[in-house]
Amino acid sequence: MGSGARRAGLVAGLAAVALVSGASAAAPRVGLLVTSKSLGGLRLGSIGAQVNAAWGSRHGVCRDCREQTWYFNLRKFEPQGAGLAFRRGRVVALFTVWSPQGWHTDRGLRIDDPAARIAGLYGSSLLRVDCGTYAVLLLRRGRTTTSFYVVDERVWGFGLSRLGEPACR
Repeated sequence: MGSGARRAGLVAGLAAVALVSGASAAAPRVGLLVTSKSLGGLRLGSIGAQVNAAWGSRHGVCRDCREQTWYFNLRKFEPQGAGLAFRRGRVVALFTVWSPQGWHTDRGLRIDDPAARIAGLYGSSLLRVDCGTYAVLLLRRGRTTTSFYVVDERVWGFGLSRLGEPACR
């Protein structure tokens, strides 16, 4: 599949994120992924009140997701920002949505870097999962998975989840 078709598929899939709600976002405009620890200042296990304190209370809620999922779009009806999923009232997954510029890792990996930098910084033994229009490289440590989303061999985004959570979001 060509890069234009991949991007078109990704746009179509993520456009639903923007239409979930008309809420404006309060997600960080620039966020940091601390490998195996936090994303955008939030940690796995956080509760809704902690999310609201860190990112604000204006978010969209996914109507068709298996687990309670909140989206914080940077601009109303535009699919760019961050999201998180809850199970039993606690965050089990944090992830960027639609390649928000300025986000980076504690080791200096930035959105839109060449995907080859991931192996250079995190090792070449990462598990690769094909998610259709994008791939995810997974770094597992203890009970935590750090995800690096890749589109057209460029870093597209980041995620952090409990071990066993789906890689494709």
